[in-house]
Amino acid sequence: MTAAARIDELIAIDALLTDEERTWRDRARGFVREHVLPTIADDYEQARFRVELAHELGDGGFLGMHLSGFGCAGAGAVAYGLVCHELEFGDSGVRTFASVQGSLAMSAIRKHGSDEQRWKWLPGMAAGETIGCFALTEPQGGSDPAAMTTTARREGDGWVLDGRKRWIGLASVADVAIVWAKVVDGSDASEPGSSAAAAAPPAAAAAAAGGSAVRGFIVPTSTPGFTATPIAGKLSMRASVQCDVVLDGVRVAADALLPGASGLSGPFSCLNEARYGIVWGALGAARACLEAALDRSVSREVFGRPIGGYQLTQAKVADLVVEYQKGMLLALHLGRLKEAGRLAPAQISTGKLNSVREALRIAHECRTILGGDGITAEFPVMRHAANLESVRTYEGTDEIHQLVIGRALTGLNAF
Repeated sequence: MTAAARIDELIAIDALLTDEERTWRDRARGFVREHVLPTIADDYEQARFRVELAHELGDGGFLGMHLSGFGCAGAGAVAYGLVCHELEFGDSGVRTFASVQGSLAMSAIRKHGSDEQRWKWLPGMAAGETIGCFALTEPQGGSDPAAMTTTARREGDGWVLDGRKRWIGLASVADVAIVWAKVVDGSDASEPGSSAAAAAPPAAAAAAAGGSAVRGFIVPTSTPGFTATPIAGKLSMRASVQCDVVLDGVRVAADALLPGASGLSGPFSCLNEARYGIVWGALGAARACLEAALDRSVSREVFGRPIGGYQLTQAKVADLVVEYQKGMLLALHLGRLKEAGRLAPAQISTGKLNSVREALRIAHECRTILGGDGITAEFPVMRHAANLESVRTYEGTDEIHQLVIGRALTGLNAF
């Protein structure tokens, strides 16, 4: 029996899944074996991002799969989580691609866009024919988006965007960017005559009228003044691409404004979608490490017998699989809450904090079971451990999620 089968048998999570959920999981597992695992070690070493993954993921139906209509699959939250789990078993960069495309860029358009915007962009994005990115984080700090300095001002019938963004996934290969900016100079995002004003809900229009609301814009990356430069020297997420973005007098038409988003609740609603995917995804990386360590524990002999036959090794794998199992059960519980429409932001923070923290612990301990060989590309453990340091940081650091949970428990805001 393989390590994967031993883990699955001990956890027995299949009994808690529907046939449709298992089908999605198995499809994603096959995708990773065919399209990711054969090349990922070399891709990582060469710092190479394979753009063709967009079409391949689109063909699998994985992009924006949790969204409904406009070419999206309309799958359930648990099915989406299981796919994130399998994609990150391959590499965090692959799951990140699906998250940036589906949970961030596509979700922003689906949640906050007009029907015209949805029909224009979402079918191509779901198919992987159009790549999107989500430009929120700025150089001075990602944990305080309220302090963003990127601005949007009205000019004639359109808008002009200026500012800088950093750590923007996919930006250099994207066809379209969802850019978040503060409306300035007394500009009114809901003034009469704007196509956005007609579609904006009253609350959003009122919030925009003050001239400082955060608004989202759909910006083709070919627009003059938009520049994306891949960040070099990364020791993590090497098979993925993250960029510095400069917006220098980027002019867009009035219909570039996302009419349904005003204030930080707009981007945060998308971030929560991505954070939910991480709850499952990080545990996929952990499972890859566990499988490698368990297989090695029965094949590598020291002092005359397999290292898995020693009590210290068995104590390690037992503790690690217990933590993995607890994380999977929490992810499943959160998925069922999400499907019922009852998942709260603090609960998502609980899952993200736990999954990433425990996945890192699992990766580090699995490396010790592999011995010196564990630092080589022959095994995926060091690659996953390095990637998880990025996953720990983006979509909210440990500290941010601790503060979100602490606020829910105490009723006091410590930000």
